[in-house]
Amino acid sequence: MTKTQNTPLWVFLAFSAIETRKAALILIWACVAFSIYSLPWVVILGDSIGELGKQLLLIDDWSWIAMMAPMTLWYILSLMWMDKNAGWTKRPAGATP
Repeated sequence: MTKTQNTPLWVFLAFSAIETRKAALILIWACVAFSIYSLPWVVILGDSIGELGKQLLLIDDWSWIAMMAPMTLWYILSLMWMDKNAGWTKRPAGATP
């Protein structure tokens, strides 16, 4: 992504290494998936998951979701800004990146 005069710093920092909208969507979906995983399922489900479940679900506190939720929201808002302001560069058909 190239920074233009009207691109806010918070949008540029979110997608500085991402060139396409598709790559940004992949990043957002990966953040959503990790956010779901980072819920403290051990605390939520308690003893009903068994010992194997406790070993597979390593996260047992709220600190990871407290970081992942705002970060995912930041990426979503940055994507919305890019879409609204035509921030993605258009390439001619057949052009290589």
